[in-house]
Amino acid sequence: MAALLVATKDKSELKLIQSLLKRMRVSSKVLSENEKEDFALGYIISQADRSKKVSRAEIMRKLAH
Repeated sequence: MAALLVATKDKSELKLIQSLLKRMRVSSKVLSENEKEDFALGYIISQADRSKKVSRAEIMRKLAH
């Protein structure tokens, strides 16, 4: 199953797309701001380079700035 994320410019456009999807019997869900942030953060984490190791001292130095 594939997913499609669509960003609408306003509420009327959102309602139009929702009604079209409903007519086509395609399930849809409007995401809250928190859900959008969670999705974006999850995507960023999944794309992170995990091959490099960083020392605790270096992390603490970065947090101090």
